[in-house]
Amino acid sequence: MIVFYFIYEVLIFLPIFLVCSIVTSCITYVGCLLGFGKQMGYYPGVYWSRLTCWLALSPYKVEGREKLDKDTSYIFVANHQGAFDIFLLYAGLNHSFRWMLRRGIQKMPFIGPACDKAGHIWVDEQGASGMMHTVRGALKTLQGGTSMLIFPEGTRTANGHMNRFKKGAFTLAAILKLPVVPITIDGPYKVMPKSTLLIRPHRMRLIIHDPLPAVTKAEGNEAGVARLLHDSQRVIAESLGEPIQQ
Repeated sequence: MIVFYFIYEVLIFLPIFLVCSIVTSCITYVGCLLGFGKQMGYYPGVYWSRLTCWLALSPYKVEGREKLDKDTSYIFVANHQGAFDIFLLYAGLNHSFRWMLRRGIQKMPFIGPACDKAGHIWVDEQGASGMMHTVRGALKTLQGGTSMLIFPEGTRTANGHMNRFKKGAFTLAAILKLPVVPITIDGPYKVMPKSTLLIRPHRMRLIIHDPLPAVTKAEGNEAGVARLLHDSQRVIAESLGEPIQQ
């Protein structure tokens, strides 16, 4: 079966995927350039991702969409299993969002300029100055129900198990006074783990958990960040049947 999947990936999946990626990037760029950034910065990616999951022979199931209000902006935080997390989230979430991306992606042909026009938020600095740059970018983007999606682990898992969350996403949520929505991703590690480029079809699952209340002035940012981080990590770990990383 591995030989079959390799032949299918090289001769069918990759050519179609590359063409669709270029077309999606061009549609996104032109649509945003013409002033339709809110719609064209999101929906082309949705259809591109649904097609990608179908081509990868990896169906997905979504639970909890009813918990989201389409007019509310959130900070979505999800565990990071592999490259197919991106396609699963775009395909299944059904709520407009933008990514927090590393600056290096901006240099990628087609995809980089499209992401820039779509309003995704670039991060390339550490410390207070980097956080303020991120906050300014988020303030421009997180309006009218548009949300932000962040992987608080910072990188894909190397062994299929969830790593400890970092506090950056929750600090941003505290500063912006936005609710946090934990999201469990299950299955993309089986489709394409970090150690390989070979696709192995597998069912995927996306679980949208209850939104966690925004940090209040009375609670304070430090306590609020600790609460959001702990509760997000706990609910995702429990849904995966994993111990909570300390």
